[in-house]
Amino acid sequence: MKYNAVTVTELNKYIKDKFDGDESLNAILVKGEISNFKNHYTGHLYFTLKDENSLIKCIMFKSYAERLAFKLQDGMKVMVFGSVSVFERDGVYQIYAKSILEDGIGDLHEKFNQLKEKLEKEGLFDEIHKKQIPLYPKVIGVLTSQTGAVIRDIINVSTRRNPNVYIKLFPVPVQGPGAAEQIAEKIKIMNEQKLADVLIIGRGGGSLEDLWPFNEEIVARAIYQSELPIISAVGHETDFTIADFVADLRAPTPSAAAELAVPDVYELKQKINNYENRFRLALKKKLELMRLRYEKCMKSRIFTDPTRKIKDLNIVLDSYVQRLENKIKNIQKDNKTKYIELISKLDALSPLKTLTRGYSLTEKEGKIIKSAKELEKDDLIKLRFFDGEKVAQIK
Repeated sequence: MKYNAVTVTELNKYIKDKFDGDESLNAILVKGEISNFKNHYTGHLYFTLKDENSLIKCIMFKSYAERLAFKLQDGMKVMVFGSVSVFERDGVYQIYAKSILEDGIGDLHEKFNQLKEKLEKEGLFDEIHKKQIPLYPKVIGVLTSQTGAVIRDIINVSTRRNPNVYIKLFPVPVQGPGAAEQIAEKIKIMNEQKLADVLIIGRGGGSLEDLWPFNEEIVARAIYQSELPIISAVGHETDFTIADFVADLRAPTPSAAAELAVPDVYELKQKINNYENRFRLALKKKLELMRLRYEKCMKSRIFTDPTRKIKDLNIVLDSYVQRLENKIKNIQKDNKTKYIELISKLDALSPLKTLTRGYSLTEKEGKIIKSAKELEKDDLIKLRFFDGEKVAQIK
């Protein structure tokens, strides 16, 4: 029995031709909510359009994307105009968008903005409340799914950077109903029992609804009230959640969170070695400098000729003594000149000088007689001449 089998490529091409031949699929307007949005570096836009029950992949090539008057983001409600066709290689059908119209913001996106605005006004995002991540934590607490790439990435990065660090996993659901409550409860338990030095909460990438537990108010307040510092590592680098804004530190990925939480001991050892080498060189230079200063001191005159300093001081002292003697002699000379001048003036005014010219002084009982009326008959008087004295009696 012979079977006429077709290849996968032929089948996908056949289905594609069917889609392309359907006029209703070549120009269609579909409304829904955007999720899993990716802005590729080539300029093409990739996203999923969904409603309550279904979803479909979409692509908008760069030539059409450049005409958009607004930026797409997860949670937006839009109307997409384009065609539905099959991507032969993967055997999937998708919408090839040519234009997109805004149809309002999605409910989740609106709730996100409302809660963000509310908590921001209350000050939950303020830098003043952010706690410092410890430099050398011994225990890293991780709140994430028990299985998956997140915990493996954190373990791999942490143990590579520091083999001695202890990773303590506290498994929690990271999406779906009740996930937010369990995350908040585990944060509370870890704080009450002081089970770690720093906490990492996170999960891998996903749509807005997948990440929604980390946008719940109960999780935000649990992070804010935590005494243990918390690093948020939710989604990919372009994903932002309320938990990111409240956490003490935001990491773009779980691997980056591990790098932020765990210091690289090998890098630390290298720094210590560098410091040790720098100190050794500095000490060597210091010793060399002290040796040169010692040699210079030992070659100085104070050590080679210790009495020279005393001799120099003696010379200085002698010069001071000589200057002092000269000063005294000058003073004596000046005083002698002044003395002679004064003696000359005094001698010129002396009454004894007058006696040499033939005058004499008359005294009675030690008193100078200035008038004849002061003398009477038989008074004894003393006559003083320049060369002696004589006694006389008034007749």
